[in-house]
Amino acid sequence: MPVLGRFFPAPVAAKVPEIIFVFWVVKILTTAGGEVTSDYLKTYGNFGGGGTEVALFVIALVLQFATRRYRAFAYWSLAYAIAIAGTGISDFLHLDVHIPYAGTTILWAVILAAVFWTWQRNEGTLSIHSITTQRREAFYWATVFATFALGTALGDFTATSLGMGYLASAIFFFAVILLPALAWWRFGLNSIAAFWMAYIVTRPLGASIADYISKPSRTTGIGFGNGPTAVVFAVATFVLVLYLAIARPDIQRPVGPAAEDGRSVSPTPEYLTATPELDVE
Repeated sequence: MPVLGRFFPAPVAAKVPEIIFVFWVVKILTTAGGEVTSDYLKTYGNFGGGGTEVALFVIALVLQFATRRYRAFAYWSLAYAIAIAGTGISDFLHLDVHIPYAGTTILWAVILAAVFWTWQRNEGTLSIHSITTQRREAFYWATVFATFALGTALGDFTATSLGMGYLASAIFFFAVILLPALAWWRFGLNSIAAFWMAYIVTRPLGASIADYISKPSRTTGIGFGNGPTAVVFAVATFVLVLYLAIARPDIQRPVGPAAEDGRSVSPTPEYLTATPELDVE
């Protein structure tokens, strides 16, 4: 991309991790931590709290795009910053612009669909094994941002608008996140579609868990508090990311000639342990 290329080096390898079990654990931790951290920052108002969220996002974005290959701390720092900022923007649209949760859910669903359509139309694949160029990485992070904002709105919609409460919402989304795996395993659902379906659901799942722990009992939580809950999730995320940075079990390995265009050709696809090379047709 001409604009990015003027400021950041071109990738020399995949810029996102391989999909192993720990990936899903860290992903849910970042979604939960981002939700409650944003809620805590709201106590400093739109300027103080919102400004902090924007600053964290910009710093993490520069850190990630400055790398030439996947680095655990850079990648997960941006994922965490997006979780915080996505929550803040989604909540701003509801609390300050007064769009109901159903409306923000539909809005972000449309935005996410548009990003997916544009990405697929331009690149011909939504595979995480294709993230080896700046343009594909830009599409990837735009998708991630939209999934975080959508998940925040959706989690609040089920917990508040539908009156399910945070715990019931968490249980509901835990069941929902298993459906793509079942559909892939038993009914031949495209593995890339299954991955992104599960990825989207991690956001409302993590957000519901964080809200249940942090929010007071009058709102169906257990009242641990936003600040302490944010610290717990931040520490848990740091420990697991430190493990990934040291042990490096989630480094994608290029396989065969297909690696030239950023695709992996792993012959033994596993839904929860690796995303196989399959293009959405």
